[in-house]
Amino acid sequence: MRRATVWIVVILFMSLSAGMVIADDLAKVKGAGEIKMAMSGQYPPFNFVNDQNQLTGFDVEIGQAVAKRIGIKGVPLSTAWDGIIAGLLANKYELICGSMAITEERLKSIDFSDPYYRSGAQLFVKKGSAVKSVADLTGKKVGVTLGTTYEKWVRENISGADVRTYKGVPDMILEVNYGRIDGFITDKIVGALAIKQKGTPIALAGDLLYEEKMGIALRQNNPELKGAINDALAAMKDDGTYKAISMKWLGIDVR
Repeated sequence: MRRATVWIVVILFMSLSAGMVIADDLAKVKGAGEIKMAMSGQYPPFNFVNDQNQLTGFDVEIGQAVAKRIGIKGVPLSTAWDGIIAGLLANKYELICGSMAITEERLKSIDFSDPYYRSGAQLFVKKGSAVKSVADLTGKKVGVTLGTTYEKWVRENISGADVRTYKGVPDMILEVNYGRIDGFITDKIVGALAIKQKGTPIALAGDLLYEEKMGIALRQNNPELKGAINDALAAMKDDGTYKAISMKWLGIDVR
């Protein structure tokens, strides 16, 4: 019986400790007065470095508006996309607010807010290219951002593709223009907005490959922080804040 009692005490202690951890991230950021939000900084107009060497864009302003409603300051940080989840799990920052798609695979190790926008994967090629759809990419050079869902999809769905990985979309636009890759796959909104920029030598090819829902990522077992983020997003959508940010950066309401 004494041994059973000891185990009951241990289990109760672990349960209490887990309860304390659940509230840790929200309590921690409120105590610090700020929350750190990671992104690649290579994904204009969602997140990128401007002429003043500052991170800016749709993701940045959405994250900062969420933080403000929680009563703290949102601090954007740039990091390599292929290591961004590892950085979150290593407590280098509290959130990933960088257009990360919600997937079953990612949900095994991290959690997400409600979706804050929807888009999907799209093939882009150089203007005038003979490549008209992904069916034409068999055995050809295809660009993707390292560590994205697009990279995984290309490797699994385009037979014999020579997959080339990059830090972000700007690099891939240059590569396709110089003929080093035959096309690249990225978010449709990102590519479509890039096309509108004067002198951008790319065009859409084929239909949307698949839809994605983007969420703000956080560590698991943080229901209070997750709830605060979701409440903030809902309020922003209701009072027009979300639409104003979306129209400013994207020209459309992407919720």
